[in-house]
Order: sequence, then structure tokens, then C-alpha cells
Amino acid sequence: MDWTHILAFNLTLLAAMAAPGPALLFALRQSIAGGFATGVATGLGLGLVAALWTGAALLGLHIVFALFPWAFLAMKIAGALYLLWVAVQLWRSAHQPVADSANPGARAFLGGMLVNLANPKSVLFAGSVLVVIFPAGMSLGEKGFVVLNHFVVEVAVYTAFAALLATPPARAGYLRLKPVIDRVAAAILGALGLRLLLGR
Repeated sequence: MDWTHILAFNLTLLAAMAAPGPALLFALRQSIAGGFATGVATGLGLGLVAALWTGAALLGLHIVFALFPWAFLAMKIAGALYLLWVAVQLWRSAHQPVADSANPGARAFLGGMLVNLANPKSVLFAGSVLVVIFPAGMSLGEKGFVVLNHFVVEVAVYTAFAALLATPPARAGYLRLKPVIDRVAAAILGALGLRLLLGR
């Protein structure tokens, strides 16, 4: 493994993070609604689990899912139900004051973890990307470095989003449109949950 493998992995990771999905949507909404600290805490939770999925893929969990489809199905159903629960809570809290609708501190971190745990497809994606990018026979230390690199990139991106979206103009705009934004976010998260639940 050399720096070109890490560069290719990071570019692929950034492209994947930019694609709209539950993690990005949850992080953006948390940053606007709860402020910088809430956005960073959410990003730490999202980044930790995303990096753990990469670690699991490096250790062969995607092969376990292929051999035992029921394990993947169970995780997928649990994840879909969690996303649907988040969507319902977001919809119901759309008209609540902003202080009551964001998850502060440890709850934001836990929420970020649960959103990324809710998508076992991440480990399959990671497994396919890692096979293409990295050479076979990587040492345990190299695998650990890839996982750490993944975590650092995720946290850096979500921290940048939090810094941008927690600004007074962004928060003022959110407060004006909170019911609409929250219900659109709830609808998207609900649709993603249903897609995860019903998709193959």
C-alpha cells in the first residue's frame, strides 16, 4: 500500500459522502438546528460507525453477509425501521421550538452512530471499493491506518459542514422555514427507510 491507494480511497469516500443519503441529510439538519457543537458531535458518531464499517469490510464481514444472507436481512430491517422512526419523530417535531428538536451532545453522537448503523449496505460498498483500490495481503497495521484515515476524513467533512451551516444566516433561514425543512427531511428519510426495507 502507498499514498496513491489512500488518495484514491479518499477521493472515492468524498464522492460517496457528497451523494444525498441519510447520513448527510441527518448531519446537515443537526448542524443547522443544533449549532456547531451538535453538528460536530453528530459527525463524530457518523464518522466512527462509517470507519467501523470499513474495518469490518477489511476483516471480511461482507463475505459473512454473502454467506449468511439472513444476517444482512436482519440488520437491514432493523436499520430501515430506525430510519422510519427518525422520520416520524422529525415530522412530529416540525412545529416545535428549535431547542426541543435537535439532539445535543451525547444524544447527537449516539444519533449519528445509529443512522450509520442503520445502513448495513455500507459494509458491502466498502468491501467492493476496498477490493478495487487496495492491494491484497495488507497488514493489520495498514488496515488500521485505512480505518483511522476514513474516520479523520469523515469528521473533517462533517466539521466543515457544521461550521458552515451553524452560522447566524444559516440558522436564521432554518428558523424561518423550520416546519417545511423538517418535514421535507422527514419525507426523504422515510423514503430512504422504505427503500432499505423493501429493496433487494
